[in-house]
Amino acid sequence: MSDVRVLTLWKDEKINEEEALLLRRLCEDIRVPFDEERKKEIRTLVDAFLSMDEAAGLAAPQIGISKKIIIFRNKGFNEKGWSKDESDYELLINPRITQARGEMVTMTEGCLSCPEIQVEVSRYPEIKIRAFDVSGRKINKRYTDYVARVAQHEIDHLEGKLIIDCEGTLYIPKQKQEFFERTFGKIKAVNGNGISRNI
Repeated sequence: MSDVRVLTLWKDEKINEEEALLLRRLCEDIRVPFDEERKKEIRTLVDAFLSMDEAAGLAAPQIGISKKIIIFRNKGFNEKGWSKDESDYELLINPRITQARGEMVTMTEGCLSCPEIQVEVSRYPEIKIRAFDVSGRKINKRYTDYVARVAQHEIDHLEGKLIIDCEGTLYIPKQKQEFFERTFGKIKAVNGNGISRNI
């Protein structure tokens, strides 16, 4: 069981400014072959992800590692106690989307780093990714539908982009509306981006 904590933009109605800066940082590529420190970071991400039953995916910056590493389920999204077998998830190092196809599809997404909210996000239904696997071998993968959506979401994290940066409708808990209205004004200041919101 991993005791690594997921970084969040806010908690207990307060902005986590230090964590926000880490989540907004552009991640670095990892050199291949991987040195011991990089192997440890990769293992930390895998362990953290496997300790979570509810997560569809996780990116290294979400646990404070500013490297281009993502991990996500490739099946079993509706299963609470999924097997966590290596064949049930993808681990990609230095992933790059090389091709995106199809008409963008809009769906509501949540994020571990943006707790309690959901945002409508438009994504491609089919993508191809070039990356390295855990052994440092070059791989090319094709993902479709929900798996493509999850992969794109995790790759956004590597560029410091979060679901609150997307233009879609934002859904917030009614009992916390005042907090989120204040918060998004402060996040604009930390982020430097003008974020248009439907609150």
